[in-house]
Amino acid sequence: MDIRQLKAFIAVFEERSITAAAQRLCITQPTLSVTIRQLEQDLATTLFERLARGVAVTEDARLFYPQARQLVDQADGLLRLFRQRHHCQPLQLGIEADLGAVQVATLLRAARAAIPGLLLSVVDGCAGDARLAAEELRCEDELFLPLWEETFVLALPREHPLAQRSELAMAELSQQDWITCPQHASHQRLLAMHGEGGAGLMLAAHAGSLRLALRMVEAGYGVALLPPSLLEGNASVVGRPLNGPGLTRRLGLCYAAQALEKPALRALHDYLQSARQTAVA
Repeated sequence: MDIRQLKAFIAVFEERSITAAAQRLCITQPTLSVTIRQLEQDLATTLFERLARGVAVTEDARLFYPQARQLVDQADGLLRLFRQRHHCQPLQLGIEADLGAVQVATLLRAARAAIPGLLLSVVDGCAGDARLAAEELRCEDELFLPLWEETFVLALPREHPLAQRSELAMAELSQQDWITCPQHASHQRLLAMHGEGGAGLMLAAHAGSLRLALRMVEAGYGVALLPPSLLEGNASVVGRPLNGPGLTRRLGLCYAAQALEKPALRALHDYLQSARQTAVA
């Protein structure tokens, strides 16, 4: 018993006709009839009753059909698996911390749309053929394709009194407990915005990342300046814009120039660049 016989049986079972099944399989009727007889001999049973017009299926055929269908589907799946491995385009993307879920999902969807036969690997941090990151994390030997720009907002617990305001001024926040990220590029800019190197800023806590700062806002430690993308979908924290100049960041694809020699990355780069130009236009 082989896959060819199983496919012949399935065709006859579904068509209820040797003639129609032969046409479906692109073989002659005698060849199909011989194949079915060989299968019946192998199984030591009768699968079809020949009628004047078409065939009738036996009880054994009804029992055999789902098993045959499953075996053929598994065989087809194995063929697809190994053929795809030989025709796939591998790509590894790094995802830096402190990025919004929507931004990550948008990049992954773009990769799928841009690269036929994509075999994608996604890893954390500074790794991969390219990585999604804030521009300040770009290495000296890397190029940067900007995809988003966002202005930081004041992140407040939803029950905070200032959460009822639609916007705020930095001068109003001198008495607030601040959560800062000393290791993040935004920290020094926050101090400069507060004047005199941040003197008088009431520091309540330090966080090792913007995402951890968000967790501390949730816990009620104080307020923090955070990208709005990190707040999306968070029911316990609200973001309020600040009047005047604010902190901004650009997010995009960081990559080495020679990495564009990889066809998959070149396809993704060109797709993202085209989408960006279309959006600007």
